[in-house]
Amino acid sequence: MYNIMMVLGVLATLASCGKKEKAEDTISTPIEEGKGIMGTWKLVYGEVKTEDSLEVKDLSNTEFVKILNEDHFAFFNQVKDTADGFYGGGGTYSLDGDTYKERLDYVGVKEIRGHEFTFNVEIKGDTLIQSGVEDVPEAGIKRHIVEKYIRIK
Repeated sequence: MYNIMMVLGVLATLASCGKKEKAEDTISTPIEEGKGIMGTWKLVYGEVKTEDSLEVKDLSNTEFVKILNEDHFAFFNQVKDTADGFYGGGGTYSLDGDTYKERLDYVGVKEIRGHEFTFNVEIKGDTLIQSGVEDVPEAGIKRHIVEKYIRIK
């Protein structure tokens, strides 16, 4: 009887450990923990809301990648199988809790160069979710964005 109870106890412990690991994959964790925000991220979902419309980006024919190190970021967009539609940019960023600020120093659009954008960021497993308002009156931009990235490196 003692052996059966021991085996059941060990099985229950192992089963609960497996469930705990699986649940942690879906729980949001503070960005400072684990790998944090640094790394290479691929955009898998993007939406843009303006006053009267919602656009979900079609990413089936393009690759958008964002790279973050300790204090700089860079991004580029490449349409698959062509050189058309390539663009990129970069600059510095800061992170305070879940508040992420980008200063866009390097970009081809003069009106947004040097502008600071403030976003809310959250990491769930290997997914980075970035959302916030892009407001640049000089460029005619005022929109709310939601972007979801998966970690690729």
